[in-house]
Amino acid sequence: MNIKQTLLLLCAVTIGATLHAAEKPDIVFILADDLGYNDVGFAGGKEIKTPNLDKLAAGGTVLKQFYVQPVCSPTRASLMTGRYPMRYGLQVGVIRPWANYGLPLEEQMLPDALRSAGYSTTILGKWHLGSFDKAYAPTNRGFEHHYGHLFGAIDYFTHERDGKLDWYRDGEVLKEKGYSTHLIASEAERVIKAQPKNKPLFLYVPFNAVHAPHEVPESYKEPYKNLPEPRRTYAGMLAALDEGVGKIVAAIDSTGRRKNTLFIFSSDNGGPAPGKVTDNTPFRAGKGTLYEGGVRVCAFVAWDGHIKAGTSVNEPLHMVDWYPTLSKLTHASVKQKLPLDGLDAWPTIAKGKRSPHDAILFNSTPYNGAIRIGDWKLVLAGNHSEVDGEAPDAKVGKKAGSKRMKADLLELFNLRDDPSETKNLADANPGKVKELRERYEVLAKQAATPKNLKE
Repeated sequence: MNIKQTLLLLCAVTIGATLHAAEKPDIVFILADDLGYNDVGFAGGKEIKTPNLDKLAAGGTVLKQFYVQPVCSPTRASLMTGRYPMRYGLQVGVIRPWANYGLPLEEQMLPDALRSAGYSTTILGKWHLGSFDKAYAPTNRGFEHHYGHLFGAIDYFTHERDGKLDWYRDGEVLKEKGYSTHLIASEAERVIKAQPKNKPLFLYVPFNAVHAPHEVPESYKEPYKNLPEPRRTYAGMLAALDEGVGKIVAAIDSTGRRKNTLFIFSSDNGGPAPGKVTDNTPFRAGKGTLYEGGVRVCAFVAWDGHIKAGTSVNEPLHMVDWYPTLSKLTHASVKQKLPLDGLDAWPTIAKGKRSPHDAILFNSTPYNGAIRIGDWKLVLAGNHSEVDGEAPDAKVGKKAGSKRMKADLLELFNLRDDPSETKNLADANPGKVKELRERYEVLAKQAATPKNLKE
């Protein structure tokens, strides 16, 4: 091959690579923290105004039966690995600042897969998957850039937790003034505008809003004078989050990337203190439980020209599905090294197909668990709530993890007829209980010992 032919070949490869990159969507994954199901307009809420979220959701499809884990770190681990967190010991509570463990290093990460497909990878906001050693930091787990905090429950203005600054840029402590929701949104604008036009972007934005402590500039609370505290402040925090989402979308629009941007929005778990702080209507209970109010969250997906606007998906899906779905959608060459629990959900989301799941495991711990098969849901020891683990003074009860659950603490619900889980049908359907219990036990036997109970 002569020089001219070599140059032509290199040119063709370069053009082909550029075209191939252009075909891949930018992915903007926005994760809210502790958001109530019925606190956003697109899910039916009317008390708090969320115009930017509602407009974005209206341009795509609302996921009516989207499931996550009952608390924070496990949900984030599910997204990053495509695997149930019970497989690697993160199924109980959250990872705290003093923990000497994190998401195990043998787990393959979603940003690594997307980098193999040519993506830039950025995380802005809360990591919460461990950082006791540098190997566990986000910039060593597939992300090229991290801005924000490593743990939960930080002060929104000082960015401190337990008196220690928890605010970083690429591993370096950052002293910076400003309300964290505003700072994260502004950084997202900067990243979007700086992104090369011929390179796809994976932008993961896990806001700490609307998690406690409940803090917001006073102006955001003004429209909600009729609400009692702490819900009034929570409403203002959600308004600030919604404003931040609007800025992210506007930045995408300003760079001409909108038509090729896939937006994904979800909460990390159901809202805590339902009725006092959050609203999970019509679902039972909230954060930390295995009832629908704890694990079914408000979520949507939007992508102009690829997802029909103004639609909804009423099939059960889970956070673990995003790893295989995005990997397949982007033709990622790096696959999860360990068996996936997630399944490709794109035919369900974009083409109206049935859920790829015949069963979804909500969790399996030494003291509780739950599984869904079809319209049936079995909850074991459901009256035991997980410890939040994100408040600085929270304690994990030793008794909770020291004994297996009692076999008679069973609840069976038909979610098609009773999504609010008001009628326990276990006594009337022993055969169905047996079916779900046997399927659950197969998975429960595969669960690793929870790392925080080891600790």
